[in-house]
Amino acid sequence: MHWADVIAEEIAGKCERPLIATGISPTGHIHVGSLREAITAEAVRSALEGRGSDVKLIYLIDSFDPLRRRYDFLPGSFEEHVGKPICKIPCPCGSHETYADHFIRPFLDAIGAIGVKCEIIWTHELYEQGRFAEAIDASFTKRDNVIGILTEVSQREKMENYAPYNPLCPECGRFVKQPDVDSYAYPYVSYRCEKCGHEGKADIRKGDGKLTWRLEWPAKWKLFSVSAEPFGKDHAAAGGSYDTGVRIVKEIFGGTAPYPIPYEFVQLKGKGQMHKSTGSSVTGTDAISMTPPEVLNYTFLRVSPERHIDYDSEIGILDMADEYDRMETLFYEGGATEAEENAVRAYELSSHNNIPKKMPLHIPYRHLVNVVQMADSFDGVVAILERNGDLDGAGADDTERLRTRVRSVKFWLNGFAPDIVKFSVSKKMPDVRLSDDEISYLRSLVRPLSASAWNASDIHNIVSDIGKASAVGTKGGFQVLYKILINRTSGPRLGHFLATMEKDFVVNRIKEASA
Repeated sequence: MHWADVIAEEIAGKCERPLIATGISPTGHIHVGSLREAITAEAVRSALEGRGSDVKLIYLIDSFDPLRRRYDFLPGSFEEHVGKPICKIPCPCGSHETYADHFIRPFLDAIGAIGVKCEIIWTHELYEQGRFAEAIDASFTKRDNVIGILTEVSQREKMENYAPYNPLCPECGRFVKQPDVDSYAYPYVSYRCEKCGHEGKADIRKGDGKLTWRLEWPAKWKLFSVSAEPFGKDHAAAGGSYDTGVRIVKEIFGGTAPYPIPYEFVQLKGKGQMHKSTGSSVTGTDAISMTPPEVLNYTFLRVSPERHIDYDSEIGILDMADEYDRMETLFYEGGATEAEENAVRAYELSSHNNIPKKMPLHIPYRHLVNVVQMADSFDGVVAILERNGDLDGAGADDTERLRTRVRSVKFWLNGFAPDIVKFSVSKKMPDVRLSDDEISYLRSLVRPLSASAWNASDIHNIVSDIGKASAVGTKGGFQVLYKILINRTSGPRLGHFLATMEKDFVVNRIKEASA
């Protein structure tokens, strides 16, 4: 049984209307690993929905978190914003409403593109609406209990002056780390700002401050009656924030901890872990842009959350697309081995219960990578594929899927693809020097290729057989054809490659090279 189905079965047995929660703190560029949390949550939601459960997924944006330091990617002027909530810091590029919006907006658009069905909730709005007031009040009135839980569970030294709440100074705009906890009388707590010296009172019913992380997380569980939540393995460590949250939500807030779904981290693999043009690490938006949505979902769903994932943004993209298409074929045609059954189920979940009625048209992804580099537009890609018969029987859904995959291929080629797969067909005869044997070989190709039916199989057989019988040999024959077409000695699978081009273009180039 697939891991998402196991979790769904467990949750469905306890909750009539399950609610799955996930979220992120957009304090900077969002790493590709953050996708794992969103996709894991969506997989459980899909599995529950497939069982007939009235399930909901919420995505909490921790927009009230402070900017803890000026990161290297920020200009020096942002030093003055350290300590302020990211929902109140200006956008680094000037095109978004806030700092938080700048970093989360592309990511939200991206997870929408991969089919994550969730309600977006901004944490700063919850504070402004007073939704955390009850939890803040309980945190102050039961502060000694909170300190006892944190000390006992985390095995840390007892923090006598622990403040469960950080007021927001209206003068300098920064969070106050240590308010006068003894002054608390609902709904106010007094404070003196450590940064600017301003003294005032924070109203816990407004956005005048926020709970500390170890209290805010369980407060969300109580507020939304969260049934299950995926989170990084660091939070699941003994004495970590999940363990303290379990006690706090029960003993302080009177709620119940959600079913935990801890996950391993995503490791970037290979040389392609940096964007070649920007020099920055692979972000979640990059991953979604360079990988077809269904393939990206499958990449994260094919292994259980407790196993790490090596994300290879180079050749690994091609391998995963091929594997996805193979699982899709097994889903429709059957024949999966016992070892492949969970992978086929991962394919099904990757479509969020929206499986096409018939198997989509398959165009080998590596072939598509080659075709995209030979066309200057989507229409050009279609023309090449139609000429080869690759789109025979294609419907509207197939065309739309092709369009999405072409976009992914273009993004990948422009930033992450290794040089070995990249090429361009020379519009004019390259300045290459050919031996007499190579010229003789090319002359031998003209007549049989001119008479060929012009399909990959026939072309391959002609160039192979003539090469084998010539002085250059089969390998040398392939190399000379690559030289006169793309000015390299290697390239895409030759039969398919030549078949994507007009016959007259190829034959005329061979004639010109052997003249």
